[in-house]
Amino acid sequence: MWAFFERLLDSSMFSPHGICLLWEPELIWLHVVSDAVIAAAYFSIPFALAILVTKRRDLKFGWVFWAFAVFIMACGLTHVLSIYTLWVPIYGIEGMIKAVTAAASIFTAGALWPLLPKILTIPSPFELQKVQAALEQEETKNRDAAQLLGQVREAQRALRESMTRLTAVVETAVDGVILFDAQARILLYNPACERLFGYRADEVMNRDIGMLMSNEERPSSKEHARRFATGEASGLRKDGSTFPMNLSVGQAWQDGELIYVGIVHDLTTRKLTEQQLQQAQKMETVGQLSGGIAHDFNNLLTVIIGNAEFLSDQLKARPDLRRFADDICQSGERGAELTQRLLAFSRRQLLQPREIDCRGLVEDMHKLLKRTLRENIEIKTAFGSGSILAFADRAQLESAVLNLALNAQDAMPSGGHLTLSTELTTIDEEYRALHPEVASGSYALISVTDDGEGMTPDIIEHAFEPFFTTKEVGKGSGLGLSMVYGFAKQSDGHVAIYSEQSLGTTVRIYLPRAGGGQSPAELVESEEAAPRGYETILIAEDDPFVRSSAIRRVESLGYRVVAAVNGKDALERLRTDPGIDMLFTDIVMPGGMSGWELADQARQIRPGLPVLFTSGYALETLVEQGRTHAQAVVLTKPYRKIELAQRLRDAFAAATVAS
Repeated sequence: MWAFFERLLDSSMFSPHGICLLWEPELIWLHVVSDAVIAAAYFSIPFALAILVTKRRDLKFGWVFWAFAVFIMACGLTHVLSIYTLWVPIYGIEGMIKAVTAAASIFTAGALWPLLPKILTIPSPFELQKVQAALEQEETKNRDAAQLLGQVREAQRALRESMTRLTAVVETAVDGVILFDAQARILLYNPACERLFGYRADEVMNRDIGMLMSNEERPSSKEHARRFATGEASGLRKDGSTFPMNLSVGQAWQDGELIYVGIVHDLTTRKLTEQQLQQAQKMETVGQLSGGIAHDFNNLLTVIIGNAEFLSDQLKARPDLRRFADDICQSGERGAELTQRLLAFSRRQLLQPREIDCRGLVEDMHKLLKRTLRENIEIKTAFGSGSILAFADRAQLESAVLNLALNAQDAMPSGGHLTLSTELTTIDEEYRALHPEVASGSYALISVTDDGEGMTPDIIEHAFEPFFTTKEVGKGSGLGLSMVYGFAKQSDGHVAIYSEQSLGTTVRIYLPRAGGGQSPAELVESEEAAPRGYETILIAEDDPFVRSSAIRRVESLGYRVVAAVNGKDALERLRTDPGIDMLFTDIVMPGGMSGWELADQARQIRPGLPVLFTSGYALETLVEQGRTHAQAVVLTKPYRKIELAQRLRDAFAAATVAS
């Protein structure tokens, strides 16, 4: 092998290439210059490729460029050797260089063809321009899409805020809001409806809205959703009781379907106010009539009494005839007393109001009544704490208390207990809702309580009307309570009766407190400081107005409320609802079961159950009559919200101590 290379590299036997060109200078230099230029060009290409590959690290197929550079470099070297062999015959070296160049060309060509499809996929400048344009267009679309997406998000945010505000309005609305479809199926039922009807939302959803209407108000047609009209109607509660309501129905389209929106406003308070107003107007009309009659009758009595006295003086010598004149005079004076009471009812008498110590007045009346009433009437007094000063006419107040005591005596033919009590009290907005003619504020209260026969609701309704009486003919004028009513109204006060058959009667006279009462701000502050709770209270009350008021008050203190209309209903709810934590019951209820009997049976079902009683009578009176024990927690009607709040917590505390 070495001998082959020696022989190949031996140039002694060859002649230079210039001999073939006959050493023609022009021809030789043509080859020299041409090969030199070609070699220079070849040598520059590898350098350019080296710079390209070095600078462009991301260039694909870089090794191909290096192989191509080696091939070009070898080609340039062959042209340099072509110049050199014009004078030096080193054809062996030139041949080896060409062999290397041939190998490099084969390798480069062999590697280039498989890469050609990949190289062809490299985009051209035109394609790059198209891609760039497409990218710019896509970027524009993306910007538009982002802007549209932002607008959609903003619209969604606005929609969420709108829905949140709408939900807040519906959830916090005082009036009930019900959404129902054309088949009268309930779709929405707000918390106000839960308070009004007693049903939870999950109990009425997708059910017929007719379940909330009394039978006479409930349409019978299948398409009865269209038959619900705006106006007054009668609502049906879960406990079976009804209440007056105003139903306002509107309609709208949702997803191509007709839906209805009903707004329910409770008219219970308004109806009660209307009844109170009608009663007040009737009493005012009767008062004006009786006052006018009394004034005119007083003129006639003046003439009658005057003439009777004159005749009595003239008939001193005729005792038999003088007796008739004296009888006429006494009858006239009795008629004058009746007209005076009529004037008191019509509030046309002349009062002389001044500051009265109610405690001292009650003590004086106690002494007077002990000498006046029958011996089988036991008289007691009870006083609230602190000084109790009223602003009224003392003589008229004494007359009013005396009238009430005499009425109480008549109600206790077999004897009994009479209690005179006085204290400071406050009429709040809840009580004023039931009696709109009364101004809220602080009052001096004088109460006359007996344990006699009591009154029926019908009698209570007419008790203050002049000449209305349940006594036998000749035993009563029917003006006693009307005089008390007129005196209280003329004194800017109030009078109220609480009575139950076989339990007795309490008449309360509210008079303006001397020296000013509690300010509205103080009232609000004291109610805000009332203790609150979270327990479930079972309220048993037969009077729908009182029950509705009690439910609102207890719920406003944070409690959950379950309502019952009588003792039987209360026991049933106690059996079915294990979450009930307390029984709040009126003592006297219809249906054959009293409040204390209900409490006894309730504690058999639920031992240790806290019980709060409510009554128009003080605890002392109930204990004396054997109606309850002294440890019972009793809330006296009427009561303020802060008194209710405190008594509820007292009942829980008493049950805890007992257990």
